[in-house]
Amino acid sequence: MVLPSEHFIIALLPIAAYAVIRDQRLPSLQLLAVAFFGSQFPDLVDKPLAYELFLIPSGRVFMHSLPFALPLAIAVVAYGIRTERARLGGAFAFAHLSHLVADNQQLLPPNPRMSPDLLWPLQPPVARSAIPNWAGAGSVNLHLWTAFSAVVLALAAYVLVADLRAQLEV
Repeated sequence: MVLPSEHFIIALLPIAAYAVIRDQRLPSLQLLAVAFFGSQFPDLVDKPLAYELFLIPSGRVFMHSLPFALPLAIAVVAYGIRTERARLGGAFAFAHLSHLVADNQQLLPPNPRMSPDLLWPLQPPVARSAIPNWAGAGSVNLHLWTAFSAVVLALAAYVLVADLRAQLEV
């Protein structure tokens, strides 16, 4: 299991290295925030949907799945280009997709293979426990994660709606 901090580090290192090499300075706080959000996004969406709302079969499908992640990444990059923030769109897409690779390390050499989770709903997901091992006593960790997810996703939705409104006014 890859921890949230590990997802962020895995996404951040290449993004920060790119920024330092290209700009000769550290990445902006905005770029760091987008990288953090992108690196957590699949879990922010999928864990509550699977383990609190029981709307998807596992916490590693939907935003962890290429049929959903790739179109979202393309849309975010396109929006970044349209709004002259291609680097931010690319950082989100890279961070999101790096999360999928980190969760599916069997994609890496020496014997790469693709998990059925990455192709859900085209393939059935890997069978897992209905309650994740990190849920804690009385599922307290799960409830805390769901609350955190709701707050972060609500803030992101607010920022996106405000940005869309500002773009329409221009």
